[in-house]
Amino acid sequence: MYSFLEKNKKYLIHLPLIIYWLILFVLTSLPASVAIITEFGDKISHFGAYGLLSVFLYLTMYFQDKFLLLKKYPGIFTIIIASFYGMLDEIHQIYVPGRFAEVLDWLADFTGSVIAVLITKYLLEYIKRTEFEKSKSNAGTFKK
Repeated sequence: MYSFLEKNKKYLIHLPLIIYWLILFVLTSLPASVAIITEFGDKISHFGAYGLLSVFLYLTMYFQDKFLLLKKYPGIFTIIIASFYGMLDEIHQIYVPGRFAEVLDWLADFTGSVIAVLITKYLLEYIKRTEFEKSKSNAGTFKK
């Protein structure tokens, strides 16, 4: 799976990131009368939306080879970018009818990003390790 992601990163990581980020921007630009908003559900939506954005951002940075600092610290840069975008999005919502900028929304964005980075980092390490162990155990096997 790790090598599959690495070989197909343009279609499995980069393109979904662009599409998802555009959808996220469009949805946060809808007036409150159009968007479905509940107090607690709103925080869960922020948590999930920025969590998924962070998964795509992390994978994009992890599987790229152009900027070594991003590749070395994808988690830190993912959290910084997602949190900064969350802050900009909250400011942007001041100008959307029926929407408001809330610190708790940004906190949900930040928390979703941190949790997603931790889970993604763990899963990637697990997948990479199991793939390596599998290829290592198959290295001594002869096929007739």
